[in-house]
Amino acid sequence: MHLLVTDHEGLEHTLEALEGWRVMEVIRDWGLSIKAECGGACACATCHVYVDNAWVDRLAPPSDDEIEKLDEAFFVESNSRLACQILMAADTDGLRVKLAPGTE
Repeated sequence: MHLLVTDHEGLEHTLEALEGWRVMEVIRDWGLSIKAECGGACACATCHVYVDNAWVDRLAPPSDDEIEKLDEAFFVESNSRLACQILMAADTDGLRVKLAPGTE
């Protein structure tokens, strides 16, 4: 399965992903610049991404904890999510995200 990520320079990367891995882990492990300071505990919002509009309604809705953390993030849009809260699975194969400003 694959995750498509647009980096801070606007380049799109196709990253191989494993089922059950967090989008944040995939991005980090392929060496793209993402802070992810809390390591996936939904405690910092430094893995903020923009989900491609075609995917927004296909993902599970954000939890209350994720919404609370996004309230603390900068440049939040209607398609903002925390990459640590999105799991790779068969139904997310091909997911497209863009790294938000301030996450590098």
